[in-house]
Parts: sequence; structure tokens; C-alpha cells
Amino acid sequence: MIHEHHHHENECCEHGHHHEHEHGHEHHHEHEHHHHDEEEEGRGRIVKIISASVLLIVASVIEHMTAWQDWQYLLLFLVPYLIVGWETLKEALEGLIHGEALSEDFLMSIATIGALAIGFMPGAETQFAEAVFVMLFFQIGEMFEELAEGRSRKSIQHLMDIRPDIAHVERDGELFTVAPDTVKPGEIIVIRPGEKVPMDGVVVNGSSSLDTVALTGESVPRSIMVGDEILSGCVNLSGVVKVRTTKAFAESTVSKILDLVENAAESKSRSESFITKFARVYTPIVVGLAVLVAVIPGLITGDWASWIYRGLLFLVVSCPCALVISVPLTFFGGLGGASRKGILIKGSNLIDKLANVKTVVFDKTGTLTEGVFEVTAVHPQMIDDNELLHLAAHVERHSTHPIAMALRNAYPNEQDDCVIADVEETAGHGVLATVNGRRVAVGNSKLMEKVGAQWRPCHHAGTIIHVAIDGEYAGHIVISDRIKEDSALGIAALKDAGVSKTVMLTGDQQTVAAAVAAKVGVDEYHAQLLPADKVSEVEKLLADGTLAFVGDGINDAPVLTRADIGIAMGALGSDAAIEAADVVLMDDKPSKIALAIKIARRTIRIAKQNIWFAIGIKVLVLLLAIPGLATMWMAVFADVGVTVLAVLNAMRTARVSRA
Repeated sequence: MIHEHHHHENECCEHGHHHEHEHGHEHHHEHEHHHHDEEEEGRGRIVKIISASVLLIVASVIEHMTAWQDWQYLLLFLVPYLIVGWETLKEALEGLIHGEALSEDFLMSIATIGALAIGFMPGAETQFAEAVFVMLFFQIGEMFEELAEGRSRKSIQHLMDIRPDIAHVERDGELFTVAPDTVKPGEIIVIRPGEKVPMDGVVVNGSSSLDTVALTGESVPRSIMVGDEILSGCVNLSGVVKVRTTKAFAESTVSKILDLVENAAESKSRSESFITKFARVYTPIVVGLAVLVAVIPGLITGDWASWIYRGLLFLVVSCPCALVISVPLTFFGGLGGASRKGILIKGSNLIDKLANVKTVVFDKTGTLTEGVFEVTAVHPQMIDDNELLHLAAHVERHSTHPIAMALRNAYPNEQDDCVIADVEETAGHGVLATVNGRRVAVGNSKLMEKVGAQWRPCHHAGTIIHVAIDGEYAGHIVISDRIKEDSALGIAALKDAGVSKTVMLTGDQQTVAAAVAAKVGVDEYHAQLLPADKVSEVEKLLADGTLAFVGDGINDAPVLTRADIGIAMGALGSDAAIEAADVVLMDDKPSKIALAIKIARRTIRIAKQNIWFAIGIKVLVLLLAIPGLATMWMAVFADVGVTVLAVLNAMRTARVSRA
């Protein structure tokens, strides 16, 4: 049953992928068609269960009230048995033909046929009702399994809802409605209110607000205007916007995320692969034991009927389906629940690692801080504030450095009569330029020494930009990076979650790093690191246990790959991060890291509960079966009942509101 089930699923996936590249629509219809078939099958199963239950009750009543021959009763009970068990018998036979004898269908078929036949042995009681009941309950268990699978698929399905079906593209002044994968980068598309954004692009006309909840888990709409980037998978809420596409559909954010999620289910976690291996070894051992239980005492005592019955009980109890079904379901639910919170985990094997994280290392810029520089203080010496900013902004006018941008933002009105000439930029020092005949130097203390100006230190934390005019010190400007509101909360949440060490790495200066580290509350920090130094710092820390590295992914790809778990933050649109990271946080909140760890721990906890619960109950009933204290009804509970309970427990992982 299990083997078959996955075999069909893979076929279906391959089939789906093949079509997706050809026609988005066809894939969509096929998906609907598949969904429709599943619903039909589910309804059919319920009808079978109800009709077989009614016939079983009728047959039991007749058995109590009449005195027929055993074979007549057998025919009577065979009707509900075949109604509910026909599929299972067929699957068991197919399994035998394909050399997969020890499937759960085969075990159930042998046990029930044995129970039907046992009544014809001398001195044995008939077990017809029990045989039908085993089949019936087995089908009920299968129904629950499918319901749960459907639900945990739905928890990932909400991501499929972001897959856009159409795009309105402008060609030769006319609007055409086409499949998104036919639109080329650079074409203009029109997105109306209420429609999904089909591909990434830049707004060229109109303004609107976007619902990004499907991508980030964030409920506050984002406003967009001309010149802003717009990402596929968001929903346009208010205005009509025209967008110039920047990526093909297959390269757009929405396709990348869907790929991530589809592949996540394929990478098996340790517990999952352990279960699959376990079932492969466990089933033959159990079948062997069941045969021994039936044969050896039968040979000794001659009471074949009751020992064969115990052997059959042994078979029913020992089906490993509770484990084989509930553990993968638990992981699937965990992945789905996390994705609803805007946390994409690339595979269930990473849930194991996330649950054991001991050290979290942050890259400072863009992760704990906004990555946006602004002027936070102006300390003039021989001229006023405004003049100091004015000169610095002019000198830095053509530089692309983030600090130059901050200076220009602080003094935006460049339309004046200043004449700027002889601009020299020295990397690592600053910029020299002639402004209205005066030689102005803007840069760090090394540049001041070079021009012979007497610079002064500053007590503010941040990057200090000194200004000198004709070799005379004119004052300094402090520029710093804003710390995210959520950073201190995020670090505190990690400590609560039991992470033993938080570390911050940065290329920034010691004073800036110290100020940020103190504000957000990390345990230690390392400053003035080059990208290669970050990798070696992470390698040193790897000895302390499982390590997660958090970066914004623009230049962190090497470190993300080196850590046990790479977490890319605010990765909406950062391709390098989505490729290199194991966990992708769709928005910018450091507090999501603690949530991801909690979800992982809860998922592992539920998987362990299921494993212990299933094995415990089975061992108990097996021990009762050998001295003959267990009945077929108990055996059925130990198999199907346990599976149903384990599956219901596994379904809890998809709910993460209180994780």
C-alpha cells in the first residue's frame, strides 16, 4: 500500500512538472482533475465503509438467531468482507507479483483470510465477524490517513494559491490575456485590483498597495509607486498599475518559492529515513515471528486453531503503518505551518537540525540593522551645521558609497552656484575636491592626517566623517545604521528558546559593533572582518554544537553554505540568498528565527511521541497475544486505532499559532 501510494505520487509529480513548462494552464487543469479524482475516491470509500458496516451488523444478528452450517455463514460474511476489502486484497496480490510481499495490505489480507478459514478447523470457533471487522477498521484508518494527508498538503497548498494563472500584457497598444510563462522580460503588463502579480518587475505607471501575506506572513499591506520593485505572488489591492517585467516567469520569486516547497518534501529527515529503513527490516522479522508463534506451539500441543489465531493476531498488531504514515506527516505539517508564517524550510531533514541549534551567528548589516545609513549628528567647528553638510554633500556627490548616499540625503538641494572641480577619491580614505576655489577634504582620520588637519575624536557611535577646508579642521558628521525595532526582541526570544550563544559578525569598526551589540544584547561580537574572515569565525564556532548563520544574503552566500544551517533574512527578491540558504525568512524580522526553532522543536517532539506511543501499544498487545489474552479487536486497535491517533497527533504540527 505504502509503496504503491508513493509510486503514484511521484509519477504524478513528474507528469505535472513536464506539463508546467509547456503550458501553465494545462498543469492547472491537471491539478484540478487530480483533486477531483481524489474526492471521488474518498466518497467511494465512505460509501463502502457504511454499507459494509450495515451488512456486518445484519450478518451478526442472523448468526445469533439461526443455526446454519458454517459455510453458509461464511458466504453471508463474505459480502461485507469483499465490499470493504476488495481493494486491499487486490493491492496485496499486485505487491506479491511485483516482489513486495511484505506490505501492510499483504499482512492484513493474510490475517483476515486466516481468520475466515480458522473456523473450519476442528475444535475452533468461527471468527467471521472479526475478519470483516479487521478489514473495516483498516479502511477507516486509511480514510483518516488520507484526510490528514489532504490537510497537511493544504497547509502547503496555500502557497500554491500564489501561483498566478494569467497575465495581461500590452502588445502593439492592445491588451492580451496570456499564460504568465509566455511573457518575456521587458514587456509591459497591467495588473488590476484584486489580481495576483504574475511576475517580478518595476512599476512604470500608477500606484497601489500590495497584500504580501502569502509571501511574508505579514498582514500589513505595502504601498508601491512608480519606480518601486513589485514581486510575483503578491495580490494587488487598490489601484491599476503598469509594470515592466524584469524576470521570466520561471525565474520570478513565486516560481522560486514553489520550487523550494515542492523540493522540500523530497529531502527526507533522519527520523523519516530511519522509519523507512526500520519498516524494511522490521516487517520480515515480524512475519517470521508470527509463523513461529503459530507453528511451534501448534506442533507441541496439537491445538493448531488457537495458535494459528495468535499468529494472525501477531501479524495484525505488528503492521508498522502508524509509524510509516505519521512521521512523514508530522514533518510535512511542520513545513506547511512554518511556511504560513513566512518561514520556508527547504527540507524535512533541516527540521532535525533546527531543533538542535545551539549557536546563532548574525551578520550585522541588513540583519540586526536596517542597512540604511543616515546622518545622526553634526559637530561643526569653524562653520555652521548647514554649511558643513552642504560641503560634505557636494564633495561626495558622485560617490556610490552608502555613506555618500547618506550625506546627499541629509542635504538634498544641490541646485546652487557652487563650482566643484578636481575630485579625487582615495579608497579607504575619502574624497578631496575643490569647491569654489577652496580645497575640501571629506573622509576619515587618515585623510585628515594626510592634509595636515588637527582632527578631533567623537564620543558618538557610528561612522565619523571628518571635514577639512584648505588643511584647516571644519568639524565632523556622524553617520550610523538604524537598528531594527525587532532585533533586541529577536535575540531575547532566542535565549528563551534555549539557544546557548548569540554572536554578531561585522565588517564595521569596533566602536560601531560594540554599540550595536550592547543595544541588541548578543553574547559576543567580532568586528572589522572581511567576508573570508566571517567564514573562519564561523568555522571556529562550529565546534560548540549546531550553528545557524543569519545573513541578508547579498554577500553572505559563502558563510550561509558553511554553517550547519544558513538562514537568509528578508530574502524577498534576493536570489543568491534563496539559493544558498537552508531556511528563508520572507520578511525582515529577527524574531522569526526563534519561531522557526520553536516550530522545529515542536515537530520533532510530536514525531517522537508518535514513535513511542505506536511501539509501546504494539509491544503491549503482542505480549498479551502470546498467552492468548488478546483478541482480534485489541489487535485491530493496536494497529489501526494507533495509526488514527498518531495521524491526528501529527496534524497538530500544521497549527503554529501558539508554537
